[in-house]
Amino acid sequence: RPRSARAAPCGTDGALIDRVIRVDHAGEYGADRIYAGQMAVLGRTAVGPLIRQMWDQEKDHLKKFNELMVAYRVRPTVLLPFWNVAGFALGAGSALLGKKGAMACTVAVEESISDHYNSQIRALVERDPEKYKELLQIIKQFRDDEREHHDIGLEHGAEGAPAYSVLKTVIQLGCKAAIYLSERI
Repeated sequence: RPRSARAAPCGTDGALIDRVIRVDHAGEYGADRIYAGQMAVLGRTAVGPLIRQMWDQEKDHLKKFNELMVAYRVRPTVLLPFWNVAGFALGAGSALLGKKGAMACTVAVEESISDHYNSQIRALVERDPEKYKELLQIIKQFRDDEREHHDIGLEHGAEGAPAYSVLKTVIQLGCKAAIYLSERI
């Protein structure tokens, strides 16, 4: 397929770039929907401003990946409509467990995403850190933001959520499945 000059800089792996941008866009889209669900339930409570702050960062991440998708001519995953519903349901459902439930969801998702970003960073550095410099900078910054959200979740009682370890495990399994599918479909 035709690509822009930016889409395939000399010597870069177009398939790798497509996969990275597609899955990261899907992940940021899912995070946006999760926080939207949490805000629908907890937006008018004391934790609302905290959730809003994290959601605003996710909106910035999503905006950047929307720009990268256009610049690199990457198609989105066909699963976006599903991630729309699933993300909102996860956010609202975890928020129905209260503040601690919402924070447990945040910890589980953000830990999964930051681990995923670390894997991408390793893969890009192994290929050629200079060729992927711009993308590496973006991913590193977003990974750091996700770690911050993870830590905020822990600071605000995530581990006190009902059945925390089960909830975290189930959410992280869902994240791994979403990552796998969004890279490929």
